[in-house]
Amino acid sequence: MTNVTRRIVLSLILALVFVLTAAPLAGAQNLERLRLSEVVRSLFYAPQYVALELGFFRDEGFDIELSTAFGADKGAAALISGSVDIGFFGPEAAVYIYLQGARDYLVAFAQLTAMDGSFLMAREPTDNFQWTDLKGKVVVGARPGGVPQMMLEWIIRQHGMDPYEDMTMITNLAFEAAPGAFHAGLGDYIAQFEPSLSQIQKQGVGQVVASLGVDGGPIAYTAYHVRKSYLERNPDLLVRFTRALLRGVEWVETHSPEEVAEVVRPFFPDIDFDVLVSSLARYMEQGSWNPTLIPSEEGFANLQKVMMAAGHLSETVPFEVLMETEIARQALESYQK
Repeated sequence: MTNVTRRIVLSLILALVFVLTAAPLAGAQNLERLRLSEVVRSLFYAPQYVALELGFFRDEGFDIELSTAFGADKGAAALISGSVDIGFFGPEAAVYIYLQGARDYLVAFAQLTAMDGSFLMAREPTDNFQWTDLKGKVVVGARPGGVPQMMLEWIIRQHGMDPYEDMTMITNLAFEAAPGAFHAGLGDYIAQFEPSLSQIQKQGVGQVVASLGVDGGPIAYTAYHVRKSYLERNPDLLVRFTRALLRGVEWVETHSPEEVAEVVRPFFPDIDFDVLVSSLARYMEQGSWNPTLIPSEEGFANLQKVMMAAGHLSETVPFEVLMETEIARQALESYQK
């Protein structure tokens, strides 16, 4: 092989290497980064993790930067400050902010969950749990003013009890710290998300005895929010984002708990696989997710009833002000084509 031939071959090899390495880089550079904040890390939000892990968001042109706020109040604050683009939390935070007079208030455009995602665990096993069993007991709840705590209080009141007079209600623990405190011996009952409860039950502590989602009924529990100005500027972007979520919901609903657990396990590295499976089965069996992602007017009305009963709301906000339905409708229509 002559020197000229060698140079030609080397040039072709280098050119091929450049093409092969530059093509993925160019694709990555074309992805739009979106900063997404979730309220907590829970299997209740499995469709979101499926959409992330299986590349559904990338298929729509997004590079998602996921963070966990640990509270709707913190997630809403991050959204208002501009440190995230999309906030996933309970619409009660948007109600509070709107009633405080915010000009660029928060609007929900996709509602993932159809009910409460909490379960009630009893320290002492029982085969015949009744909500009235809470009377005179110590209950580990959540942050006052948040939907998890207000739903717990709502259900307790529906069974003829006062959550602060007929029992000892603990509401001063950080949400992520409560399961550990219960495991260590605090309280007779605890209301929490999965997989936390199944994990400590596997360790020999407590028994899940009730579903707040089933007993509380339909409610606008967790939804994706943006600032009003962001919604007005980026409707097409939000349609694409919602379409990726729809794929996640459909994938979860057409696969087994074992298959879903295998996909989402990178988001729960410290949870045993069998616990992931049993927790997902609980959520799947009760119909936890909203298959269309279209915000529910009934669910939003029920949310405000719960807020009023808890004493955290004195006037209601019209559904159409804080809940945008057109984004999810367009996403659903384009996805079904």
